[in-house]
Amino acid sequence: MTLTLEVPEKFMKKLVGKADELGLTAEELTINALADYLGLTDPITRSEIHLELCEKYLHGSEPLLGKGDYTQASEKLWGAAAQMVKAVAARRDRTLDTHAKLWGFIGELVKETKDEEIADLWSSANALHKNFYEVQLPSELVELYGTRVKKLIEKLKKLLEMQV
Repeated sequence: MTLTLEVPEKFMKKLVGKADELGLTAEELTINALADYLGLTDPITRSEIHLELCEKYLHGSEPLLGKGDYTQASEKLWGAAAQMVKAVAARRDRTLDTHAKLWGFIGELVKETKDEEIADLWSSANALHKNFYEVQLPSELVELYGTRVKKLIEKLKKLLEMQV
């Protein structure tokens, strides 16, 4: 289900500023605030919210890749990876609200699963995040790292399923 809101410019600037400060998208900050307000704070619901955002960002990357908008596709793919990591953490009643916490949790998952590939795949997602700001990756690497993000998401979905 989609809800589109028109908000005053002053409100939007404040929302985007706060989201940037917290390392979130404006959409994620808004959804988190609404979830808190509505009392939707249990680990399963939080995990489902992150999983839905992951899927949205992942699907949103496809048309961008198709039309050669590698900068925007990079950010969508990064967002999908970050949301999937947050989904696994949320199921464990953990909140990852900084890049350092995301990296720390990835380290924990690698140790727990003994699967070092998780760290490598996560590094690809981070290269895409950096590419959004610095536009340094050639299209071939954006495509390759996008494939690696999808592999990371599948691995983490399996972990999520084991937590049920």
